[in-house]
Amino acid sequence: MDRFNLRKLNELEVREQYQVSDMFVVLENLHDSEDINRVWESSKVLNKTSAKRSLSLYELKQNKTWFDEECLRILVQRK
Repeated sequence: MDRFNLRKLNELEVREQYQVSDMFVVLENLHDSEDINRVWESSKVLNKTSAKRSLSLYELKQNKTWFDEECLRILVQRK
């Protein structure tokens, strides 16, 4: 699952660049012959593409392991 950097939306330039098209307008103009699931998926893909381009992905920090061999050695020594 993609996590977008939503803090970038606080910047005016980024907010103008990232404009989510109103998916509900697309669904209101849907014809009976069209498949609603196909239209929904295509609009979802367009919104994700726009978000990747303007917001970029949020990078999760990798925590360093603090319990290492030295901690284990001290723990065993204490026992």
